[in-house]
Amino acid sequence: MNHYIARRLTILILAFILAACGFHLRGVADLAFNKLYIKGSSSISKDLISSLKINGVSIVKEPEEAEMMLDLMADGQEKRILSLGGSGSVREFELFYRLKFRLRDASSELWGPEQLIEARRDFSYLDTELLAKSYEEAQLYEDMRRDATRELMRRLVAQKPKAKAVK
Repeated sequence: MNHYIARRLTILILAFILAACGFHLRGVADLAFNKLYIKGSSSISKDLISSLKINGVSIVKEPEEAEMMLDLMADGQEKRILSLGGSGSVREFELFYRLKFRLRDASSELWGPEQLIEARRDFSYLDTELLAKSYEEAQLYEDMRRDATRELMRRLVAQKPKAKAVK
């Protein structure tokens, strides 16, 4: 019985600590538009569309229907050697993921400036653990794509489209 009480007390103390520091679960994004047109595609398209739909944004097929337009210009990953061992074998790699995009609201004829989201990770490498390191590399790239999606969502929250001119 004492173990049960101690566990409940620990949970209660953690709840008070989290409440006192201002912690709260991440809610939905406060986007200033409801219809988005996406031009182009990238490796984050599926996650991005899912995030937008969760936040009440519908993806439209025609640019004329949109309040905001997103042009996914390019994305890519890069792998560089970061360090070598004494025998000349690779010890560490540096991984990069980059996403280039630009935005435009419906009232504007011009696209905004090109923007870049970049993520970087280091990871150690051993030839003897080829399969495990290959899996780790894939997971790191996936993690960087998720981070890029979240960063793009934050940038979309900052966008405040102007009202469409009535013709």
